[in-house]
Amino acid sequence: MKDPRPDWDTYYLNIAKAVSKRADCTRRQVGALIVNGSRIVSTGYNGAPAKAPGCLTEGACPRGQRTLDDILPGSSYDTGPGACIALHAEQNAIIRAGLECRGSILYVTDQPCDGCDRLIQGSGIIRVAYPEGGILYS
Repeated sequence: MKDPRPDWDTYYLNIAKAVSKRADCTRRQVGALIVNGSRIVSTGYNGAPAKAPGCLTEGACPRGQRTLDDILPGSSYDTGPGACIALHAEQNAIIRAGLECRGSILYVTDQPCDGCDRLIQGSGIIRVAYPEGGILYS
């Protein structure tokens, strides 16, 4: 009999999707999950740094105050009128995991941006899985 349970990638991506529901962004909700072996090491979602005013709850993000026509998808999060106050989900998960990232897999609900990709590579994460069959470093 075929195992009726979801495969591991689907299972962990579904958990990352649930984590994304905590995101404090008016534009996108992204969740991330770091797994080492079969143990969940850390989770993260996009939002303002701890104790700072948030976007969704307090309207503090300049990027979130602009329309999608003003700030095109894929534009820089770090500079210009589209600057964002939030840490990305991947960044939050890596910060919380610390050295436990080495040899881990990152499951995230969207493809990492270039900045997060550099952080992921530097953290020792060996594989990234995201929806639509995306796999990096495998």
